[in-house]
Amino acid sequence: MSTELKAVSQDFLPFTRPSIDEATISAVGDVLRSGWITSGPQVREFESQLSAYCGGRPVRAMSSATGAMEVALALAGIGPKDEVITAALSWVCTANVIVRAGAKPVFVDIDPVTRNIDPARIEAAITERTRMLLPVDLAGLPADRGRIYEIARKHSLRVLEDAAQSMGSNWGGVRIGVSGDLVSISFHANKNITSAEGGCLVLNDAEEARRCELWRLQGVERFPDGGYDATLPGGKHNLTDIAACIGVGQLKRLEEFNQRRHALARRYFERFDRSLGCELPPEDFTHTNWHMFQIVLPRQMQRADFIRAMHAVGIGVGVHYPAIHLLSFYRAMGFKPGDFPHAERIGAGIATLPLFPAMREQDVDRVCAQVARILNRS
Repeated sequence: MSTELKAVSQDFLPFTRPSIDEATISAVGDVLRSGWITSGPQVREFESQLSAYCGGRPVRAMSSATGAMEVALALAGIGPKDEVITAALSWVCTANVIVRAGAKPVFVDIDPVTRNIDPARIEAAITERTRMLLPVDLAGLPADRGRIYEIARKHSLRVLEDAAQSMGSNWGGVRIGVSGDLVSISFHANKNITSAEGGCLVLNDAEEARRCELWRLQGVERFPDGGYDATLPGGKHNLTDIAACIGVGQLKRLEEFNQRRHALARRYFERFDRSLGCELPPEDFTHTNWHMFQIVLPRQMQRADFIRAMHAVGIGVGVHYPAIHLLSFYRAMGFKPGDFPHAERIGAGIATLPLFPAMREQDVDRVCAQVARILNRS
C-alpha cells in the first residue's frame, strides 16, 4: 500500500472514501495554475489512457455517467414510443435517463444470487417497441454479458451497459469496456477510481465518437474561421481538466486499488458470522472489482435500526439501492409492490458495509464484530 493510504480513524469508519495521492493533488495545482481548467489537454490525455485501457476503442469523458447514458440513448436514437429494458434494482438514474429520453423503462426482476438483471426473464419483457437492453453491474459484479448479447442479437437490439460500478471487472477474462456495444462508466467520488465527479462513454467507432462529441456539448461543430454550427440539440456534459487530472492520477492505480479491495473482501468472508441469517454477496474473486460489499439483512432486522446502531458505534452503512419501481415517480407510472419480488425483498434489506483501499484488516474485523453484536440483539 502507498504511504498516503493512512489508517482510518477509529472515530468514524465511512462506508467509502477516495484515496488521492500527493502527486495527483500537486498535478491538480499545476492545472489550476495553468489557467486552462475546463476541457482541454488533461481531458484529451485522460481519454487517450481510457481508450488504451479499453482495448483501443474510442472513449469520451463526460461530466457524469448519467450524462454518458443520456448521450448513449441519443446516439442509439431512443425516443418517444420506444421501450428500454433494465433492472428493477439499481440507482434511480438508470431509469430516469430512459424517461428523459422520452422512452418507457421496462423493468425486469433480478437474479437473487447475483442481484443483477435475470437474463432468463428478459425475453418475456420484449415487445415490438423494445429498442435497447440496459443491464446494470451492481456492486461491480458484471451482468451476464453472454446471455444479454445473445438476446440482443436475436432481437436486433442495442445494448447500453451501465458499468458505472465495474471499472476493472471482467467478463470471460475480457475487461469491461473492451468489448460490447455502448458502455457507461462512472468516476464519482465513491467509485473504484474517481475524478471527483465524472464518467465516460465507450463507443464503437470514430463516427459514433464524433457524434458523441456533438451530443456532449450543445451539438456545436466549430470551423477554422472561428464560426460554428449546431446540428443537433446537444447538452452540457463535458468534463473539466481539473477532474480529468484527478482521473489520470487515479487510473494509474486502478489495479492497486482493486487488489486491495479483493483482499478486504476476502477478509469479510473469513470473519463474517454466517449464522446471523444475512445473505452475503457472491464470493466471486474472478470477475468483480469489489466495488461494494453488500449484505442483505435478515427479515427481523429493520434496516433503519441497523444503520442507527452501526452509526452509534462509528461505522457508516450505505443503501444501494431500493427497488426503482417502488419510488414515488415510478409508482405514479403504474408500477406497484409485488411486480418484481426479488428486487423488492433485496432492495428493502440490502446494506453496504465499509470497503475502500485505505481500510485495514482490523477495520473489517471491527465491522464484522459490530454487525454480529447488533444482529444478535435483534
